[in-house]
Amino acid sequence: MYDGPVHPPRFPGLHRRGFLAAAGGAAGLGALALAGCAGPSGDAADGGGKPRRGGKLRAAFAGGGAGETLDPHLANLFADAARAKALFDKLADFGADLSAEPRLAASWEPNAGLDRWTVKLRKASFHNGKPVTARDVLYSYRRIADPKKAFRAKASLEPLDLEASRAVDERTVEFALKRPTAEFPNLLAAFGAYVVPDGAQDFDRKPVGSGPFRFVSFTPGRSAVFRRNDDYWEGAPHLDQLEFLVANEESARVNSLLGGQVEYAHELAPTTARAHEGQGQIEIVRLRNSAMQSFAMKTDRAPFDDKRVREAFFLLADRKELLDGALSGAGEIGNDLFGKGYEYYEDGLPQREQDLDRARHLLKKAGADGLRVTLDTSAVAAGFTEAAAIFRDQAAKAGVQVKVAMGSKDSYWQDTLDSGTLCCYRSGAMPIESHFSQRLLTGSTTNATKWQHKDFDALYQQAQSTRSKKDRAAVYARMQRRLYAEGGFLVWGFADWILGTARNVRGVAHQAPANTLDWARFDKVWLA
Repeated sequence: MYDGPVHPPRFPGLHRRGFLAAAGGAAGLGALALAGCAGPSGDAADGGGKPRRGGKLRAAFAGGGAGETLDPHLANLFADAARAKALFDKLADFGADLSAEPRLAASWEPNAGLDRWTVKLRKASFHNGKPVTARDVLYSYRRIADPKKAFRAKASLEPLDLEASRAVDERTVEFALKRPTAEFPNLLAAFGAYVVPDGAQDFDRKPVGSGPFRFVSFTPGRSAVFRRNDDYWEGAPHLDQLEFLVANEESARVNSLLGGQVEYAHELAPTTARAHEGQGQIEIVRLRNSAMQSFAMKTDRAPFDDKRVREAFFLLADRKELLDGALSGAGEIGNDLFGKGYEYYEDGLPQREQDLDRARHLLKKAGADGLRVTLDTSAVAAGFTEAAAIFRDQAAKAGVQVKVAMGSKDSYWQDTLDSGTLCCYRSGAMPIESHFSQRLLTGSTTNATKWQHKDFDALYQQAQSTRSKKDRAAVYARMQRRLYAEGGFLVWGFADWILGTARNVRGVAHQAPANTLDWARFDKVWLA
């Protein structure tokens, strides 16, 4: 999910031996069960005929140890997000193309200035029978925005003026904004922006949400058990029960899936997928375009403060070789832009190919013959160390000496945010607009390439204050063309997110990147 946790995990992953003891000697478990299911924007992985009601699905996730919580506003890991989605709802969520789709919000409508939006709530109830109201929404958002807390969605909700926002009636919220915001629905769909009951604080003993499953039990770092919510506004889930189990090792995930201890295993390696795909024992599901894979060049320092050097590095990369070597082909080739296949993606630009002669020419013009540069990498993400070695060899063909430096898995993301000049980088699914605001504005807090240009900031503000979607798309296209020509992200691929399921699991979506609506839709899964 994204490029890493907002904060390092509070506890290291449980080892297989520790998990087995906690779980009573099961043969091993899978990691994060996060596949999506057939829904408004996803197609089912296997139709399987008419959904069958009943049964219990066991989904194994990588967890956060004994410090885990069911507080949906603290959701940080995939396990947190999947549990939160089962118990709670958001006003909106992202479809497969990363556009916002209504959930608890039945509709939203802006004023002429795009700085005040009216949201109508659909008729929905919490697990205790009380209706979801405008007061609950405002309480939830104000809780997230508490300056004394570090809730995940706080940055996404920053444009809201929550003091000036108000409940018009029981099912109508009028949101005031600090500035015109055309992409306001993206705020409602933000990661972690769940609606909880007014006044709710204790989520670990008996959490009450409005989601498709009700709470049964929770043991941090071990398991969480939920049961079907027959009164769910979108229709009751097919499953009777859903159990989330914690384990961190991929070998345990695969073995437990093969052995029948779980029906769902998340984040399988490309080599594992190749070994088992089509073999008849388990089903492999690939969630396309789930993670951008790139090298991030710091544009504010030598040698990458010269755009000719950045262009040369774009041309050093053989993207097909990187995809095959680092990800075993499990993904798609990138074109130095984030968000392939997402709403507003500029797909009219020519696919960039390796051109060593042109790269040498550009480096010579920049006075960078015989350039030496350090590439920071780490085993913090799949394919990082492999990609670094492959790119080192590719660059050498043009006379560029790349020294690969291994960083700590625990501190890599923070270390490379401000330090170094070149690093391996990834980012999970988010709207292209969010990628701009979080990664590429002068004031962005996760600006890994140090791309800081006032005119680029002004284009973003122009897009945000443009009511016409067509005109807004034209501004976003202009921004992307500039990034393609001289930006700091060398985007070489988009990795699949690979899941494994038992053969009797049905209703899993294929077109649901991680972090989107139809990912982790266990309310749509059934057992054949």
